[in-house]
Amino acid sequence: MSPQMLHCRITHPRDGQMHTHTVIFLHGRGDTADNFSETINDSTDSHGRTLQDNLPSVRWVFPSSQLRVLARWPVESISQWFDTWDICNLADREELQQPGLKKSVASIRAIAEQEVARHLGGRWDRLILAGISQGGATAVHTLLNLNLPSGHTRLGGLLGFSCRFPFPGRTLAETRAVLGLDDVPEHDQVVRNTPVMIQHCTNDPLVRVEIGRQTRDTLQRFGAPVTWREYPRGGHWIQSPDGIDDSVAWLKEHVFAAGES
Repeated sequence: MSPQMLHCRITHPRDGQMHTHTVIFLHGRGDTADNFSETINDSTDSHGRTLQDNLPSVRWVFPSSQLRVLARWPVESISQWFDTWDICNLADREELQQPGLKKSVASIRAIAEQEVARHLGGRWDRLILAGISQGGATAVHTLLNLNLPSGHTRLGGLLGFSCRFPFPGRTLAETRAVLGLDDVPEHDQVVRNTPVMIQHCTNDPLVRVEIGRQTRDTLQRFGAPVTWREYPRGGHWIQSPDGIDDSVAWLKEHVFAAGES
């Protein structure tokens, strides 16, 4: 079955800038690409600059998730990458997450393949996956299930904010098997070679910081090189200004500098 085509909001590189990298940025549960692409600009660095101000050569791709019926309230549908029974406890009826997450990961893989082929000259090391909350969870599982062409060993990077990790406590192979996607690698090369930054605010009221630490620990157990940042304030969002400062510095060191060749 072919992946679902998702609506994407595109923000092009700033005028006069050559396109060098692409960020595929996934919104949280209940949000949309059009809204998220605007509201992330409310978060600025210590000089009042947005992510897009700091990274003018980046093409930003914001996909919108599908509307999905809530298992707990079947009369209602919301924009979400996958369904959950209890957003505060993903272990409760965790099997409900599988169908939506499988379809969402398949769709994001298709967007990534198209972006690399059409706009990045085949350079997977110039593609960054990013996401917040449920979007971050989907971005993480996309990384785990990417089978890159021969000769390509990494993505540019992965950025996660207020992340949770569906289906924890498994090996990498078992985690992949839960979704049961086609064309999944048997090796861990891409996971081990792709730099990851995970950020979380300790006062996050929706996804407790302990859940973010679980995401960090799981990825590290799979061999991913993870940079972790905790902030005492910021809630369930991208922390500003320190989180933006750290994101930009990390991207420039681990992604942009590495992809100059």
